[in-house]
Amino acid sequence: MKRFALIRKGGISGIRVNFSLFVGILAALGLFFGASTMDAQAPASAEQPPTAQVQPAPQTQSPAQTVAKPETAKKPASPPPLKHYKIGNVVELSGSLRGRSETWGWFPTPGYEDSYTSGALILRVALSQQTKRLDWFVEGEFPAMLNLPGNAIAPGARGALGTGGNYFAANHQQDASAIPKQAYVRFKGLGGDSASSLRLGRFEFSDSTEVLPKNATLAALKRDRLGQRLIGPFGFTHVGRSFDGLQYMRNTAKNNLTFFGARPTEGVFQLRGTNELDVDLYYAAWTRQLTVRSAPSEARLFGIHYHDGRRLTKTDNRPKPLIPAESENIRINTIGGHWTSAVPVRGGTVDLLGWGAGQFGHWGRLSQRSGAFALEGGYQFAKVSMKPWIRGGYFWSSGDGNAGDGNHNTFFQMLPTPRVYARTPFFNLMNLKDAFVEFVVKPTPKVSLRTDAHQLWLSNSADLWYSGGGAFQKGTFGFTGRPSGGQTGLGTLVDISADYAVTRYTTLTFYAGGIRGGNVPALIYPSRGPHPGALFMYFEFVQTF
Repeated sequence: MKRFALIRKGGISGIRVNFSLFVGILAALGLFFGASTMDAQAPASAEQPPTAQVQPAPQTQSPAQTVAKPETAKKPASPPPLKHYKIGNVVELSGSLRGRSETWGWFPTPGYEDSYTSGALILRVALSQQTKRLDWFVEGEFPAMLNLPGNAIAPGARGALGTGGNYFAANHQQDASAIPKQAYVRFKGLGGDSASSLRLGRFEFSDSTEVLPKNATLAALKRDRLGQRLIGPFGFTHVGRSFDGLQYMRNTAKNNLTFFGARPTEGVFQLRGTNELDVDLYYAAWTRQLTVRSAPSEARLFGIHYHDGRRLTKTDNRPKPLIPAESENIRINTIGGHWTSAVPVRGGTVDLLGWGAGQFGHWGRLSQRSGAFALEGGYQFAKVSMKPWIRGGYFWSSGDGNAGDGNHNTFFQMLPTPRVYARTPFFNLMNLKDAFVEFVVKPTPKVSLRTDAHQLWLSNSADLWYSGGGAFQKGTFGFTGRPSGGQTGLGTLVDISADYAVTRYTTLTFYAGGIRGGNVPALIYPSRGPHPGALFMYFEFVQTF
């Protein structure tokens, strides 16, 4: 395939991309499939897996399909369910097609492909049936990758130059695959209790989103600022991950009790996504819907046990000669909770969010002691055109300050979807301080615009600059760490995104993020001075059927 032409100007990349062929294919497919319907729905979040199926569930639905950008109404109008094809008026056929063109202009790395455009098409097809006592769901995924860069991994600390390097390293010359994505049964009304259900098999799971509040503001906060922090399907990647296991849930009007135990599959960057990994995950949560002085609120307490038995060299701040080829496993316990509230005030709604977690256990031969918290707030105007929503907040997670003291104090993010909280994914939530502001408007019911600005630091200068989303291969740890050089400045990220719901079945998304690197990237990528620049952008369509 012809290489895409790119040029670099100044610190942040100026990019001229000849992507007419690929974008033309995306647009043609979107218009072809979208012509059949003309109803509008809220834009789907790009972090959600590209499945269109409303999976059978007695208590809740996918947040990407039920939650619009929040407004101040306490009970948002629910759109009618999407209509899918019926086989024999019993079995439902559904699916989705997602196409995306991604462009990276990574921190300048002479001699390597630090600027490139690649893409992917992901088809998902599902069969399902719902009955009074039992549901079943079977889904296949068919990802295909286009124009991956073959020289986007540099030696040493420079590493992968954007996610294209990760895809190529995981797959080399393989371009496509077929994956049994989900296959499960759900038993409802256990023991005559209509509130209880048990799901067994292979499925996708995200922490925090096991139940969604009726209040639109709280539901949006769950989707965009709580869900997938620690456990998620990594749906932004071209393959994602599933879990083999079980999920018990008891859901009433005010309370939700969830227990989840499973093993993740391979996938994410790797096209082989069928086999399980030797990683065990147990999650239990209690969620309570509250009204405090007329303000809809929600509280959740959760606990997670994570075990990694792959016996791989761990990514941490110990000097490489001192990191043993450990046979000891990782066993980490996480205890935490969150609180959200939507306070009606004159002219709009004030939202409040608090999240925190502490960890203890064993990082191989080291003792694990770590923690993290997030505090956020915002205001959404109710009587102003376009319903502007302004938010801000601060996140902190612990880093390790002494590589030789027998303790590991870096907060461990386990199996998240990092891109929910790092929209340009060059960092994750480990050893991090993040101060941000966010602005969301809806010019029309079909269009949503969002811009964020983040100031990023490492929490501890003796620890690493971490990225990645956890285990996805048998022989790869899943998290990458670059040396800090004794510095903490990671950089400034400013981005903008636009979501357009062409119809209820067709959505288009554009995103662009620019990075002004701090002194940590400057030490690793020194060719552009004290503030190296980077850029990430993509265009995406999602068609459901």
